[in-house]
Amino acid sequence: MDISATAIEKAKARLGQQSQLIKWVVADVTQFKTDQHYDLWHDRATFHFMTSESQIAAYLQIAGRAITNYMVVGTFSENGPAQCSGLPVRQYTEDQLQSQLNEGFTKVRCIHEDHLTPFQTKQNFLFCSFKKRDVN
Repeated sequence: MDISATAIEKAKARLGQQSQLIKWVVADVTQFKTDQHYDLWHDRATFHFMTSESQIAAYLQIAGRAITNYMVVGTFSENGPAQCSGLPVRQYTEDQLQSQLNEGFTKVRCIHEDHLTPFQTKQNFLFCSFKKRDVN
């Protein structure tokens, strides 16, 4: 899923024939509606663009309904940039990210990684994996 159809087309071109194995969705994740469930939800560089509490709540509600097992979130760490592509972002410590997902998920593992941008600048990311809690 991406809000940009152009980004999805670029990803499809990069993957070639393998792109046919993926269900591609153009949507704003905070307004995403689906009856499908996903074993794995991988968010690389979306969560940090959720800057308001209402955006975060909408995102987590949608993800919580759609995810059956695991969620991986790659977001800017506390050492990451304060904005990206001219837009404001949120930065997260491991504890802050875990706190955001604490209601429905248990942290499995977190790592920090420096991402080198096409402009040769470094952005520090926090990647955390979470297991969905059983709801009984």
